[in-house]
Amino acid sequence: MYWRLSGFYFFYFASLGALIPYWGLYLKSLQFSVVEIGELVAIIMATKIVAPNIWGWIADHTGRRIKIVRIACLLATLAFAGVFFAHGYWWMALVMSLFSFFWNAALPQFEATTLNHLGRDTHRYSSIRLWGSIGFIIAVASLGALFERAGTGRLPLVLIGLFAAIWLASLPVPEKASAHLPLDHSPLREVLKKPAVFALLLVCFLVQASHGPYYTFYSIYMSDNGYSESLIGQLWALGVVAEIVVFLRMPRWLPRYGARRLMLVTTTLTALRWLLIAWFVDNIWVMIMAQTLHAASFGLYHAVAIHLIHRHFRGRHQGRGQALYSSLSFGAGGALGSFGAGYLWEGVGAEWMYIAAAVIAVAAGGIAWWGVRDVD
Repeated sequence: MYWRLSGFYFFYFASLGALIPYWGLYLKSLQFSVVEIGELVAIIMATKIVAPNIWGWIADHTGRRIKIVRIACLLATLAFAGVFFAHGYWWMALVMSLFSFFWNAALPQFEATTLNHLGRDTHRYSSIRLWGSIGFIIAVASLGALFERAGTGRLPLVLIGLFAAIWLASLPVPEKASAHLPLDHSPLREVLKKPAVFALLLVCFLVQASHGPYYTFYSIYMSDNGYSESLIGQLWALGVVAEIVVFLRMPRWLPRYGARRLMLVTTTLTALRWLLIAWFVDNIWVMIMAQTLHAASFGLYHAVAIHLIHRHFRGRHQGRGQALYSSLSFGAGGALGSFGAGYLWEGVGAEWMYIAAAVIAVAAGGIAWWGVRDVD
């Protein structure tokens, strides 16, 4: 089961390593404006607000979590094929909406499957999830060199191949791996009323909103400041290498330091990262340092968040718990961050776009200090 679960993460995040760093550059090559790029990327994030919750409800009520993952992956691949037929703004918006509705449904249900399979050994999650980071690194580093020679026009072909690979990787995972744990079955609204749950979800929303400028415009920002596509790809890869180091350490850090303390470290270092990118973009060594902070802004954050979500949302609520985490953070937070980033860049410039991201991360830290609590 280790390699079956890891294989899915490998291809899923390899596709993310192709999509997130280079999709903006691809859209720019099609002559879309900065605002239009921000809006199109925001669509991918925005569907996470709705799609994971719909599919999570179905999975929790049918118990066929892996079947839903397979269907979603296949339909996402077919929907993405629409990018080969036209390149207009409204057509691209339609294709991205349909594709991401299915694509964003798969990961939360697979996360619930992995955590259910691990049972009480959820601290081992990071050792499986790190293969996703390895897939991301291989994709982002190799594609940077490819696109520097051949241009980003080949990106859609690469992506549809990776989306098909995700579907194939889901086939060997048995349905029994996603069996529900016989824990408590209190109504979902009772879980959501808890102040610690509300604070956690709000922190996740803000942390991912602060990542909007990074996920949408980092490659364009660096390219505009003279960095080559291969170097940009290497910087993306460096960030994920740092993320892997954190995933390897999390089985020890979570029991030793506690989730709340680690979340406070995450928000502080996330704010520092955005300030470094805003103020020192011309200094390659500072940019290298900023990328190593991806270990905190994503690696540490995600491991802590998914641990707390799994602890708060038990039994038959696990699928919807993962869906809420995905929809409110990567969905609503990511969409707002991407949408707002385009207008900030257009209005006040890229530097202030990243400063605004740092302010949002500081706000997340304040809420984490007030409300996030460790859960046994």
